[in-house]
Amino acid sequence: MNEVEEPTAGGSTTSIKKQVVTVKVPASSANLGPGFDSVGVALSLYLVLQAKRSDSWEITALSSALKDFPRDEQNYISQIAINTARMYKQEMPALKVSIKSDIPLARGLGSSAAAIVAGIELADVFCGLQLSRQEKLRIATKMEGHPDNAGACLFGGFVVGSDVGEEVNLTRLDCIDFDPVLVVPHQELLTEASRDVLPGVVDFKRAVQASAISNQLLAALMTQQWELAGKMMAADMFHQPYRKDLIPFYEEVQEIAVVSGAFGVALSGAGPSLLCLAEPGKGDALAESLQNALSGFEIHRLKVDKEGCQIF
Repeated sequence: MNEVEEPTAGGSTTSIKKQVVTVKVPASSANLGPGFDSVGVALSLYLVLQAKRSDSWEITALSSALKDFPRDEQNYISQIAINTARMYKQEMPALKVSIKSDIPLARGLGSSAAAIVAGIELADVFCGLQLSRQEKLRIATKMEGHPDNAGACLFGGFVVGSDVGEEVNLTRLDCIDFDPVLVVPHQELLTEASRDVLPGVVDFKRAVQASAISNQLLAALMTQQWELAGKMMAADMFHQPYRKDLIPFYEEVQEIAVVSGAFGVALSGAGPSLLCLAEPGKGDALAESLQNALSGFEIHRLKVDKEGCQIF
């Protein structure tokens, strides 16, 4: 972070200290099958912003996928920053922002959560809010609707979150590690469409079974019982059975990935990307096999991002 005007507690501005702020936010994958709206993992694809004060909002997209978004205060990230500042009775200053991202949009990789976290960080820095990460998580969860993607974006690593009433809790499980490989199709799938196919009510017996599967997934990952973890990912009863019809290649890719060395495969978030997990040290071989076996997809051999959102 280089020299930014920082307001004092009374709202006046002290001497210019930092001119340009860089915000780096990782992508995230949620659910891992049965961990619906609660389990998330940060991945090594990034949304990166550089921002400085300006007389008016000016957004410059450095990635082609972002070219069609508004270039002023109507930009989604600008709106998040403005609304966050208002929560604390502050006025968000106009910024000149350049944005680049290698997070595929509408592919189940937390692009909206990354944008929300980036906007909150801009408000925090340029309005001198001095928010804790827990407070940022609370705001992001309120805007996103659940804490899995936002929690992974903020804290990095493998996280489990809950949102009960006004209380948001997040636990980072550093004991869980694996090699993630993403299979990304060219077509988009909007989260709204993917949520529309989910049932409004789940009966009690099914809910108990689904929760047991989710609990067993975490236990298996924590104890490195890879085969069991993969079974639990496939046995999800919360969302994947309802969403598979929207993703015609799901079962084909799953079969190829397991044969190629993945211990588990799941929809990444709401899809349509598929997250394939390999034991530590086996990700390169899995990615190479998938690259050779599949056409019409982007294959990303990634790492679990352990840093979370960073400000420079």
